[in-house]
Amino acid sequence: MKMLPIIMAGGSGSRLWPLSREHFPKQFLALHDHQSMLQMTIERLGGLEAGNPIVICNENHRFIVAEQLRQIGQLSHNIILEPIGRNTAPAVALAALRAVSDGSDPLLLVLAADHVITDAEEFQRQVIRAMPFAEQGKLVTFGIVPHVPETGYGYIRTGKLMDDGVLAQVAEFVEKPDLPTAEQYVASGEYLWNSGMFLFKASTYLRELTRFCPEIVTCCEASLQNLAEDMDFVRVDREIFATCLDMSIDYAVMEHTQDAVVAPLDAGWSDVGSWSALWDISEKDGLGNSISGDVICRDTANSYIRSEHKLVATVGVENLIVVETKDAILIANKDRVQDVKSVVADLKLQQRSEYLQHREIYRPWGKYDSIDEGERYKVKRVTVKPGEGLSLQMHHHRAEHWIVVAGTAKVTLDGQTSIVAENESIYIPLGAAHSLENPGKIALDIIEVRSGAYLEEDDIVRLEDRYGRV
Repeated sequence: MKMLPIIMAGGSGSRLWPLSREHFPKQFLALHDHQSMLQMTIERLGGLEAGNPIVICNENHRFIVAEQLRQIGQLSHNIILEPIGRNTAPAVALAALRAVSDGSDPLLLVLAADHVITDAEEFQRQVIRAMPFAEQGKLVTFGIVPHVPETGYGYIRTGKLMDDGVLAQVAEFVEKPDLPTAEQYVASGEYLWNSGMFLFKASTYLRELTRFCPEIVTCCEASLQNLAEDMDFVRVDREIFATCLDMSIDYAVMEHTQDAVVAPLDAGWSDVGSWSALWDISEKDGLGNSISGDVICRDTANSYIRSEHKLVATVGVENLIVVETKDAILIANKDRVQDVKSVVADLKLQQRSEYLQHREIYRPWGKYDSIDEGERYKVKRVTVKPGEGLSLQMHHHRAEHWIVVAGTAKVTLDGQTSIVAENESIYIPLGAAHSLENPGKIALDIIEVRSGAYLEEDDIVRLEDRYGRV
C-alpha cells in the first residue's frame, strides 16, 4: 500500500525568538543542519517507499514552503494552504479527503515539520514496523522513549503488547505532568512521550473522525468543494474553513478510539521547543559550549552562542543563551528560556515589527533587506532571482531610485522598457506604473532608495502580478 507523508508546517515557534519570527518560524530555519527543519523532515523519508509529501501550511508562508520544496526537488502542486489555523485534526482531514478523492486509500504518515530526529534509520525502521498495523485499520502514534523526566510533554501509557512484541495498545493519554509525576512515569517504564506523529490509512482516520467529531469532516468536505488551484498551492474556502472546530488529533480521535496503538521510538527525537533544547542536541566544545557563526569565547562554559551577522565575544560567563540577528539580540539564562515567549508577547503588545518578521524579508521573487531609514527616506537592498520579477505596481506616496550593483535589470516604466546594467540607475517617479525583472542568469542586486511622506510596504497598488497577489 502506498504511503503518503503529510507534513504539518504551521506554528510560530515563539520560544526561539529572535531567530524564529511569526512570518518566518522555526520550521523554515536551518537550526541543526545546513537544511531547514522542513527540508530535513522530508529528507529523512528517503529510505521509505513514499509518494511526494503533502505540506500543510499557513497561507502567509506559502512562498517560503514552495521555495524550500523546490530546492530539494519535492515541489509538485502539493501544498495545502490553511486560510486560518484550526489545529491538526482539521488539517489532516483536508489531506485525507484529498488523498481518497481519486479512489485510492494510502497510508498517511503525519509528521511535524519542526522536529529533529538524529537517527533517521531507526525512525524509518519503526515506521516500517508500524505499517502492517496501520494497514489492518489501527491508528498508530509514535511515542518517544523518555530518558529523563520531562514536564513539557504529554505522555502515553502503554497497554497490552501487540503481536510483534514491540508496539502496544494505547492504555491512556495523559496531560503534561508535574516533576514528581514525570519521575514516576519514567521510572515505571510504562510511559512514552507523546510526539504528535501518526500513521494510519486515510479511510481509517476519516471513519474515526466522523464517529467522534463529524462536524470537522463535514466542514472540511464543504471547504474542499470549490477548490482554487493556484500555481503549486491548493486553496480551500476561507469562510467555510473558518467555522471549523479548533481541535488536535489527540482530542478529536486518539483519546476516544479503540484502535489506537503506539510504536516506541528511540531515535534522538526533539521538538526543539526552546533554545536550551537546541543546545541539548547541538555539538559542543570541551567546555559545553555550542557555537555558531563569528564568535570568540573566553572563560565561557555550558552556553549556546549564535552569531548571524556580527562578531559576538563572551568573557567569563556560563549557562547563557546568546543569539544575534540583524535587528535583535537575545541574552538569556539557559534555565529561563521558556520565558522568551513573554518577550515576544511584549513586542506584539507594543506593535513592534521584531516579533513579526526579520529585517530581511523573503518574497517569491527573492528578498529585500532594510539597510537604513530616517525621516522621509528608506534604503533597501533588493535581490531578484534569475527569471523572476516584481509585480507591475505604483505608489501614491513615494518615489524611488534604483541603483544596480550586480546583474542586469529589465525595468518597465509607464509602458516603456529599458535595460539597466551594473553601476547604472533609474528614477521611478511617484505615481508611475513600474515593474522590475531579472532577465539574466545570476541574481540581480539593486539598492533602492525611497523618498516621500509615507514609505511602508502597504503603499503598493499591484496592477499585474505573476504570483497571484493583490
